[in-house]
Amino acid sequence: MCILSLYNNMWKRLKTSHMRIIFILIIIFKAIFTIGQDLKPNETNVLVKVLVTNFSNIPRSNEPIYFEGTNQPTVFWGITDNKGTFSILLPKNNTYYIKYRNFNDSVNYSILEVPADKGLYEFSVHIKIEPAKVYVLEDVYFDFGKATLRKESFKSLDNLVEILKIKNNMIIEIAGHTDSIGKAKDNLVLSEARANSVRNYLITKGIAPERLIAKGYGDTEPVADNSTEEGRQKNRRTEVRIIKE
Repeated sequence: MCILSLYNNMWKRLKTSHMRIIFILIIIFKAIFTIGQDLKPNETNVLVKVLVTNFSNIPRSNEPIYFEGTNQPTVFWGITDNKGTFSILLPKNNTYYIKYRNFNDSVNYSILEVPADKGLYEFSVHIKIEPAKVYVLEDVYFDFGKATLRKESFKSLDNLVEILKIKNNMIIEIAGHTDSIGKAKDNLVLSEARANSVRNYLITKGIAPERLIAKGYGDTEPVADNSTEEGRQKNRRTEVRIIKE
C-alpha cells in the first residue's frame, strides 16, 4: 500500500460574511479490497470521501460540497449527513475545484487533481469551516423609497431559497437596513417593510413562514460612514442572520 498525504491549510474570508475556513486535503492512494460499500472505485472513477466539521471537529450536517471539473465542465456534488460525511465517485483524469456554497455564491477552497493512472484509488477530503452568523445578501434591490423588490433581486433570493431547502431546519432573521437620509421613524418603517418583502418572496417559493423572521433596523446599525454616498450605499442592505442551524 502506498500512501501520499498532502495537507493544504488555508484561511479565507468571504467578502461579506467574514467566514473562517480551513481546508485540509488528505489524498490517499491505495488498493481497495473492502466489500459491502455502496460506492467503490473502479478503473474510470475514484472514490472521494468527504468530511465537513467545524474547528472543534464537530460534524456539520446538510452542507453542500461541489466538485467542478476543469477539463470537463461537469459539476458533481453531495450533501453531508448527520455525521458530516458523504462519498462520491469522480471521473479520473480531471482537475476539480472544491467549492462550498454560502448564501451568496459558491466559494473556491482548493484544487483536487485526479490522475488518469490505472488502479483503484480513494481520496479523503476534510473541510473545516466556521460559517458566519450574519450574511449580507448581495444584489437585492428595491424601488426608490419603496419596499417593492426589483427583478434583479430574484437571482440572489432564489439562491437563498435553494440553501434554505437544503438546510431545512434553519431559522433565519431577515434584517432590513437603511442609510440616515430622511427621518429615523420613516427609515425604520421602510426597513421593516423591505424585510417583509423578502420574507414574503421566500414564502411564495415554499419556505415555511415559521422559519422566517423579518425585522427592520432603520439607520440604527450603520456599517459605513453616512456622510458619503459610498458609505450610504453600504448601509442600505438586507442581511440574513442565522437564528438556528
